[in-house]
Amino acid sequence: MALGKILWVDDEIESLQSQILFLQNKGYEVAALTNGFDAVDFVRDNPVDVVLMDETMPGITGLETLAKIKEVNQQIPIVLITKNETENLMDEAIGSQISDYLIKPVNPNQVLLSLKKIIDNKRLVAERTTTAYQQQFRNLFMALNSNPDHNEWMDIYKKLVYWELEMEKSDSPEMQEVLQTQKSEANTEFFKFVSKNYAKWVNPKSAEGPVMSHSLVQFKVLPHVEKGVPTFFLLIDNLRFDQWKAIQPIFAESFRILEEDSFYSILPTATQYARNAIFSGLLPIDIEKAFPQQWKNDDDEGGKNLYEEEFFRAQLKRLRKDNLRFSYTKILNNQAGQELVNNIHNLLVNDLNVIVYNFVDMLSHARTEMEVLKELAGDEISYRSVTRSWFEHSPLHQALKKIADKKINIILATDHGSVRVKTPVKVIGDKQTTTNLRYKHGRNLNYEARDVLAFRDPKEAGLPVPTVNSSFIFAREDSFLCYPNNYNYYVNYYRNTFQHGGVSLEEMIVPVIKMTNK
Repeated sequence: MALGKILWVDDEIESLQSQILFLQNKGYEVAALTNGFDAVDFVRDNPVDVVLMDETMPGITGLETLAKIKEVNQQIPIVLITKNETENLMDEAIGSQISDYLIKPVNPNQVLLSLKKIIDNKRLVAERTTTAYQQQFRNLFMALNSNPDHNEWMDIYKKLVYWELEMEKSDSPEMQEVLQTQKSEANTEFFKFVSKNYAKWVNPKSAEGPVMSHSLVQFKVLPHVEKGVPTFFLLIDNLRFDQWKAIQPIFAESFRILEEDSFYSILPTATQYARNAIFSGLLPIDIEKAFPQQWKNDDDEGGKNLYEEEFFRAQLKRLRKDNLRFSYTKILNNQAGQELVNNIHNLLVNDLNVIVYNFVDMLSHARTEMEVLKELAGDEISYRSVTRSWFEHSPLHQALKKIADKKINIILATDHGSVRVKTPVKVIGDKQTTTNLRYKHGRNLNYEARDVLAFRDPKEAGLPVPTVNSSFIFAREDSFLCYPNNYNYYVNYYRNTFQHGGVSLEEMIVPVIKMTNK
């Protein structure tokens, strides 16, 4: 079987017979043509892995041919072979998305190396990725078993995300399975770690613990706000660390990324708790005390995130930062996004601009409700891909590009992540029990103790007590909480959907990124 199908286009093709023979002996199938018109027709009718193209040909030039071939098939790699290396020709060629260029006279080994680089690149990258992960596997295994603290857990999770993204390049299902097993073991250990330490972290008398939702603004946002340089605090709802990595290259085109950090979402890892904690700078139990009218429990009527701006203003006052000029914008739909695009320049007069963008949350919830999104985001790889595609074409991206040439700071964060649920767990509760799949609270909850993290006294977890004798439970790893009635229907309906509210690396360890203009 041929290593690859090559089309070589040159008006002096007879003089290249020895080179073509060399490539054929190396295992490539080579078709030879003398002009650009024939080349375009050939590509239209035949599969081709790489086109080798002379730049100066009578009729139409190499660059003109290249443009026409790209119209037929955008993906075909093209190597331009040219007599001169003039700067404007190279700029034009690179702008036309050539894969490589060679200067005449070409040496057969040069051509061979170029082909290897293009055709074998995927295979070589896959092999290298698999080997590198095999070497790292032991290090990750040791890190997991060395009683990591909250900072080391953040490192472990980032490494797992790194390898998950790298493994997309590998075509080894076995290695991908090994990685998934390791990630699952990590989540088992992480659940034990959070179960042991969470109450300590949220205890006001304890100074130890990571930066969490309620301390995010104080420690990760306000220290970067400087007079005279507008800071944009972007909170993209429900954005996991791997989803950030999917949109990072798009940000990097316009902004310089200074720091990729992470912090811990509070429990429940759900918008109404985590996001209110971010903007108020308080745990839910203290929000309820400070704002009894505004705080809503799960079973209360009315919107649960209606007072973020008011909470934020109170936090700035408490931290003696109420002299900052700030704006607060919440984007819940495309129309509000377009208004942001039109209005973004007007925000440059403020010291701090808070922009809350709800898209990813809508996506993950809609995914459970809409079959189309179940198809679109059926696993982690496609979930990242949908996130990237959304951001690239979003009003948020358009708005940021409009101010990319201004001196600004950007802090991008989220309120919580989500986890793909696979394992159903039975829970029995009374009519007052909440319906969430990753956490529940109610008075008479029956469950297997090993399946959940339970707080019989919600105050220990920094949470309000919705009704007398109410307790909270949080799902672990990739499980989801189901009632016994209609059990099979719910299990099949929700299995393999992305949910949040419980304890997992994906939900709790989330990105906070610092960027500035280039």
